[in-house]
Amino acid sequence: MDEERETLQRIVSTLVNKNDEIHNFIDMLNHTIANVQVNSSNAISELDEEFDGLYSVLHEMKGSMANTIQQEEARKIQALQDQLTQCSHALESSEELLELAVQSLDIKNPVELLEVENIDWMCVSVTVASAFRLSLKPKVSDSMTHMMVDFALEKRMLQAVKFLPVPKAPEIDVAACLVADNCITISWRMPEEDSRIDHFVLEYRKTNFDGLPRLKGEQRWELVDYIKATQYTLSGLKFDTKYMNLRVQACNKAVAGEYSDPVTLETKAFLFSLDSTSSHLNLKVEDTYVEWDPTGGKGQEKIKGKENKNRSNTASPKRSTNSPRASARGGRDRFAGESYTVLGDTAVESGQHYWEVRAQKDCKSYSVGVTYRNPGKFDQLGKTNSSWCIHINNWLQTTLSAKHNNKAKTLDTPVPDRIGVYCDFDGGQLSFYNASSKALLHTFRAKFTQPLLPGFMIWCGGLTVSTGLQVPRAVKTLQKSENGLGGSTSSLNNA
Repeated sequence: MDEERETLQRIVSTLVNKNDEIHNFIDMLNHTIANVQVNSSNAISELDEEFDGLYSVLHEMKGSMANTIQQEEARKIQALQDQLTQCSHALESSEELLELAVQSLDIKNPVELLEVENIDWMCVSVTVASAFRLSLKPKVSDSMTHMMVDFALEKRMLQAVKFLPVPKAPEIDVAACLVADNCITISWRMPEEDSRIDHFVLEYRKTNFDGLPRLKGEQRWELVDYIKATQYTLSGLKFDTKYMNLRVQACNKAVAGEYSDPVTLETKAFLFSLDSTSSHLNLKVEDTYVEWDPTGGKGQEKIKGKENKNRSNTASPKRSTNSPRASARGGRDRFAGESYTVLGDTAVESGQHYWEVRAQKDCKSYSVGVTYRNPGKFDQLGKTNSSWCIHINNWLQTTLSAKHNNKAKTLDTPVPDRIGVYCDFDGGQLSFYNASSKALLHTFRAKFTQPLLPGFMIWCGGLTVSTGLQVPRAVKTLQKSENGLGGSTSSLNNA
């Protein structure tokens, strides 16, 4: 009966989830229909604007060209009228001369005829000269054919106007994508050549789900716009989830195409925070930052008394939780005495992991390393056979040393601004690097028999821990080289 009830409950739960999905899909369809109507109206409005602009240009061109024709008409008419005026004057003078010549023929007295001839022949010479200088050909042609236009080519171009096509969805080349050094390089290509592509848009979001993006419970897409190439590198990422969804769309001058099929790339890395519940009271802890606080020990005995009063055989609610980080903390008391220590809240139980530490400039003394899960409340890193670290001392002169099992080895190397910690649990190797140059500082070799917790000791100043980091490629290369050479085993390495 119980099995049938459980089966029925699973069916009901499945139906409820399916109903929710259908309701969400219906809402999405209705929203899409409304968007189609709005976007269609916007497209028609934009089309009207484009054609109105075209009409405006044509109207302006028509006015300009008509004005040119009118100016040419006025110029030609003026030139012809000037010619007409000159010809009229010459004709009047010729007619007067002709009349004078006829009158002269009627004079019989030779003396009188001679006097008239002397006066009139001067007029004749002037009149005849101006008349014969006249050009009897129009200065301008009456043709206006050179003002005609031929819009045949333009008509063909306008008839060829079509809607700008929507770009096809790009195709992401998964084989060419690379995840390394907390960077993701993604490559894609177009399914066919498209010279009208102006740029690409890349979207990405973090997820803990393998495969296609989920509709619910996902982070929003982050956007990178105006990518001109078909490859892009996202850098400086914190890998605080196991995967990353990525998709790309192509855009031309007017419209964006469909997104590519999303791809999911694995981005998991070692992620932890500092455990403030068991850190020394002289340490102020906030997530991945720890700072020396000399006033933190005041009232410590009062707090301890209160804790002892409330303590019973049953664990506190915080420590009874089944979360991985809570199980990593266990049931430790706070560190006390001169063990100014804080541990990470997530244990290393297998695999290869990497994190970095940056110290403030005024930090006088600090240690960075690992320890087994339940160190004593007065234990210091490197002074037990279950902890390994490097220690930096900035009093008077700066020294760097490797510590394990209460033995120390001075390291003849400058103290870097950032220290990288590489832990290969299965390979029994703990290495420290200059995080900037990836130069090796020191390597411990040991057979780790229990889970390891990142550990930090500090006196004066503060430390910032960077987590969610992949093992850098440079460190992997150095590890291969060091392992290939066999490496040297120091007496510090023997647990």
